[in-house]
Amino acid sequence: MSENNYKLNLPATDFPMRGELPTREPKMLEKWYKDNLYQLIRKARENRPMFILHDGPPYANGAIHLGHALNKILKDIIVKAKTIEGYDSPYVPGWDCHGLPIELKVEGLVGKPGVNVDAKEFRQKCREYALEQVELQRKDFKRLGVLGDWDNPYLTMNYDTEAGIIRTLGKLVEKNHMFKGHKPVYWCMDCSSALAEAEVEYRDKKSDSIYVAFAAQDAAKVNNVFGVTDTSVPTYAMIWTTTPWTIPGNRAISLNEKFEYVLVKATVENNEYFAQPSYFVLAKELVEEVAKACKFAAYEVVGNVVTGKELELLTFVHPLFGHDVPFILGDHVGLDAGTGLVHTAPDNGLEDFDVCKRYGIGLANIINDNSEFKADVPKFAGLKIFDANVPVIKELAYAGRLVSKTSILHSYPHCWRHKTPVVYRATPQWFIGMDGQGLRQNVLDEIKRVRWIPAWGQPRIENMVSGRPDWCISRQRTWGVPIPVFTHKETGDLHPNTLEIIEKVAQLVEKDGIQAWWDAPNELLLGDDAPYYTKAKDTLDVWFDSGSTSQTVTKLRPEFKGRDADLYLEGSDQHRGWFMSSICIAAGVTTKAPYNQVLTHGFIVDGKGQKMSKSIGNVVVPQEVNEKYGAEILRLWVAATDYTTEIRVSDEILKSSVDTYRRIRNTMRFLLANLNGFDPAKDCVPFDQMLSVDRYLVSLTKKYQEQLRADYEKYELHVVVKTLMQFCSVVLGSFYLDTAKDRIYTLKEDSLARRSAQTAMYYTAEALVRWMGPILSFTSQEAWELLPGERDPYVFTAYHFDGLVDNDTKLSDQDWNKLLEVRDAANIALETLRKDKVIGASLDAELTVYADKDVYKLFDTLGKEAKYVYLVSKLTVKDVAELAEKPEAGFAVHAQKYEAPKCDRCWHHDPSVGLDANHPELCTRCVDNLEGAGETRYFA
Repeated sequence: MSENNYKLNLPATDFPMRGELPTREPKMLEKWYKDNLYQLIRKARENRPMFILHDGPPYANGAIHLGHALNKILKDIIVKAKTIEGYDSPYVPGWDCHGLPIELKVEGLVGKPGVNVDAKEFRQKCREYALEQVELQRKDFKRLGVLGDWDNPYLTMNYDTEAGIIRTLGKLVEKNHMFKGHKPVYWCMDCSSALAEAEVEYRDKKSDSIYVAFAAQDAAKVNNVFGVTDTSVPTYAMIWTTTPWTIPGNRAISLNEKFEYVLVKATVENNEYFAQPSYFVLAKELVEEVAKACKFAAYEVVGNVVTGKELELLTFVHPLFGHDVPFILGDHVGLDAGTGLVHTAPDNGLEDFDVCKRYGIGLANIINDNSEFKADVPKFAGLKIFDANVPVIKELAYAGRLVSKTSILHSYPHCWRHKTPVVYRATPQWFIGMDGQGLRQNVLDEIKRVRWIPAWGQPRIENMVSGRPDWCISRQRTWGVPIPVFTHKETGDLHPNTLEIIEKVAQLVEKDGIQAWWDAPNELLLGDDAPYYTKAKDTLDVWFDSGSTSQTVTKLRPEFKGRDADLYLEGSDQHRGWFMSSICIAAGVTTKAPYNQVLTHGFIVDGKGQKMSKSIGNVVVPQEVNEKYGAEILRLWVAATDYTTEIRVSDEILKSSVDTYRRIRNTMRFLLANLNGFDPAKDCVPFDQMLSVDRYLVSLTKKYQEQLRADYEKYELHVVVKTLMQFCSVVLGSFYLDTAKDRIYTLKEDSLARRSAQTAMYYTAEALVRWMGPILSFTSQEAWELLPGERDPYVFTAYHFDGLVDNDTKLSDQDWNKLLEVRDAANIALETLRKDKVIGASLDAELTVYADKDVYKLFDTLGKEAKYVYLVSKLTVKDVAELAEKPEAGFAVHAQKYEAPKCDRCWHHDPSVGLDANHPELCTRCVDNLEGAGETRYFA
């Protein structure tokens, strides 16, 4: 409809909701926080059933990136959806504040603790730095429209939380889950500290690949096992390794007791020490592979095939240091690579450590805390371990024990912070035992009780728990929660009053923070026992800090009422990180998992599926998106993406989100603009008096609401967006709104037919604004304020709209489906006329519908309303029997140009145009609506 000289009920052209998100959103946020919106929501949901989403704490270091934005927006959408559903769903954001990254930043500012600044001042500087980072990130999170208790978040460095972490450790000590052990752990040479598995990532690394021969201590004895009597040929056990620096620490060679082993007689090309025949013990299945890798000039298997069990405890000689090296048996030996004989250095591998321990073989203990060979190690004293690779290879060659050397590119563990290779190193550390008190099985049992979203999260974490070693919880750092225990100077045993000491330290920390542990004299905590005990210097793994928040936050914050979390939501890397540490701690303390559901999202990649990298230039920065498009577009992008896989983003993808946003916003804007002057208290039409098409819309809206609520409940947010778009584009945009324009624009303002349409639009808008709320928070709040009728100030305190009805007894949904099927056929016929330039708009046409008795009955019920539903100027329904051939669908449609004159006001073609001399350009219907009583319905 275009405006002309005759009054129409057109919406105002200056109606609000015109976009401009980057400028409007900050102003809205300012008002939200001025009004204490989060507290208003809490008050509105007081004493309602609870839903707790516990926030996994991001690390307080650096500006937020797109992964942070994705995570926080997902959480916010779910919390808001649960709130509108009627739950009391408090959201307490948190931050992880201890650990190495902050230490490194502060070292760059003030120098190393104990060198440039004392440890106490260093910890204070770390605290100050972490607070600065929290404030920086908090500002960016709030800008995303994420609602939460931002004025009172939890920080792992809050004194009460630090005390809670210590008390949680005490409960694990009480249940005998903690022990001190001297065993290999991941060690970062740059961190100078042990690492947890979650702090290790795998990257490609180029390494030396060497095959080494260990000479038999008694060749005749070895040969005899294989049934070989010849002793004129030297006999060797051949191992393969990609870590030459571990050869000095070798103490055994591991075999698999079930594998078959053979004695191979061979010479080696281009190797002067093995130019003459030698015997090599090898796994039978790997002989050909080893022969190729080592360039055997000629080889043959001699003697019998034997099992690993038959070779147990045969002795060989270390190739560099000459000590005995026995054959031992271990299940970790495989046939995927190497020789089937595994070089075993108990200091440098957990499996090596375990298998040596079973045989009573001790640690080599030849590496110091600086990752250097100790001074008493021949040939390599003082060398950094990685620097020793080349010297070790040279010494093996000099000794005539290097069979072959190449290099390979393989996956190798790296420190997640420094991106440098890590090593296994045996050091005294504190551990949470996975098996001693049945913790592993307890955790596995609890995993089955949890709902994992997607479902593959369950086997993923089950496999990780099944194969993980004891958890090394100690770190050699300055900025961290201390392990507040004392060990006896001679025996190494914990003080008998350790639990009391831990509680006493927790009380001190609760008052003065972690520095209280370092300041407290031993005499204060131990009394007369002080001279006999040593204070632990280690700090806790930061994964212990965050993993214990089920005990230090959700169990203690009053708004959570002591309940476990309903949902944890983080990236898929947290199966071995926060999800893992949380369930291990909670199971150790309470025997129960700390969560009922765990939702995992994927990682963000660019539009081509590539990992984001500053060097490539494909990084999307959330702050820049906010400035260019508005946070609403980021929120919609997050919701519209299937988060269970890799999540793609690019400027083109964001532009697509802008288009989606405009469709939803403009739909809501159209509804609101046409509710101008509508007072729900006075103007709502009873359902049974509304026009059929309006009743159908209300019924359909209720069904969409049921679907959307179910999709929100399943956290299928991309389906929510798809359904929203279908409702706005198809139900409203392509169907209903076009059918309603004529009544809204041309009828008297208070006519029944117009009020019927406005009632349907009002109900639809009331529902739609709530559906949008969790995702399009800014836009839904703006729409909420423009909706007519009395209401709370904020959409976020509302419940789903309960005014929808679905019991139309005149035309059912199935009836409407058939009518819309006819409409689709009519649109095809009209489009053909339009393409042939026979008509312009559909109102230039008339339709004839040939209908069987069932379809005819539907049109009879719809009455004169039909032509407005089909958007034509004339619609005639005839018996399908008039057609020569009966259509299978039960109807057929014929369209043609309608030759009647066109009304300048309603644009309908009608024979009555010009019958009124005072208004020769108008149809009599428009004249009556302008000057007469106006029509009340489209049918009598």
